[in-house]
Amino acid sequence: MKAAIEVQHLQKSYGEHTVLHGLTFQVRQGEIFALLGINGAGKTTALECMEGLRQWDGGSIAIAGTTGIQLQSASLPGHIKVQEAVKLFSLWKGAKPDAATLESLGIPSLFKKQYQTLSTGQKRRLHLALALLGDPDILFLDEPSAGLDVEGRHSLHQQIRKLNQQGKTILLASHDMAEVESLCHRIAILQQGRIAFLGTVQELTQRLGKRYTVTFQTSQGQVECSALSLGDCLLEKLEQFRQQGISVEDIQIRRGSLEEHFLQFTQEETP
Repeated sequence: MKAAIEVQHLQKSYGEHTVLHGLTFQVRQGEIFALLGINGAGKTTALECMEGLRQWDGGSIAIAGTTGIQLQSASLPGHIKVQEAVKLFSLWKGAKPDAATLESLGIPSLFKKQYQTLSTGQKRRLHLALALLGDPDILFLDEPSAGLDVEGRHSLHQQIRKLNQQGKTILLASHDMAEVESLCHRIAILQQGRIAFLGTVQELTQRLGKRYTVTFQTSQGQVECSALSLGDCLLEKLEQFRQQGISVEDIQIRRGSLEEHFLQFTQEETP
């Protein structure tokens, strides 16, 4: 599959402090890709370099297509009206707003409102609408659902999936592991300015060796076990309970979340 974004040996330092140590990875055309990492890992710097907002010191970045950027926070003046912001960004990008896109995000109903009066969810929708002006091939989303309530997050995720189905490549940075697990095809985990893991959530799970957690509610209390193979854990415990004459009242099976895997991975990889 062709690369929408190709990063080769990317290096960036602030004074004597090196933040990026030669990052190399690709984002494929038509995929949703996430950059993950604890604070200070370098993901924000890497994202800003790819967005063209920050100059890097070494290596190369190739972008195959036009881009749109949704920043975590915008510097729009508080008094500007939504309609004025759309017109301003349209003139800057030399693109006419797409009425269908604006409507799908509920922007026309906000036209007369000042930016400072918008809720967090409304601001997020406006930021995304501004990023989509000119129908870009690639979208950069920085913490797209931060501060949103459950309904707002669900609505945004639906919009992101729809955009991806339309063929757009999406690169996002997020601290919301449930969001990443739900949306993304592949992830990259940055650790001290280096790629520590690159692949799917399933591949990360297999690498760590724990996949399922099974909780048994028995006549003698709650018992929990974790294993890569569901059968091994489930059948072994059920046979053990049978031999001991313990009745099983309920069984809950949970696959390890990306958040659990991420925390385990970063703890194991940190020197």
